[in-house]
Amino acid sequence: MEEKITIIEGPPPTFEAVNDGWALGLNESNLLTNVVMTRLRTFNGPGLLERCHRAWRHQSTIHLEYRGMDGLEEQAPILAARTVEADDGQMLMLWVRQEIDEDQLEAGLDDDDVDLSGDSDFPEP
Repeated sequence: MEEKITIIEGPPPTFEAVNDGWALGLNESNLLTNVVMTRLRTFNGPGLLERCHRAWRHQSTIHLEYRGMDGLEEQAPILAARTVEADDGQMLMLWVRQEIDEDQLEAGLDDDDVDLSGDSDFPEP
């Protein structure tokens, strides 16, 4: 049975870009992916953290399961987890891997931005 942590109510999680060197080191994959972090309120942070540790000890993957903005079920592999006490209860911080869509790669690139001629702007030596 696949291990997962499921968000059962509330809005879809928000994901923050990660720029920490240690977290970027988690991104070893043959897929184009980003490591992102989300913060979730929980009643049992230590229990959820233990589920992650148990899966990793058995060299298994544990996923975050949630509903996306379109209402469809989505999953992301959890790479790291931490629980902290906040003013309003326990907070679970999860670092997950998200695949990069081809649309995201092509966004912002115009035909004028790509030079396929092989010509360089630098003079030859």
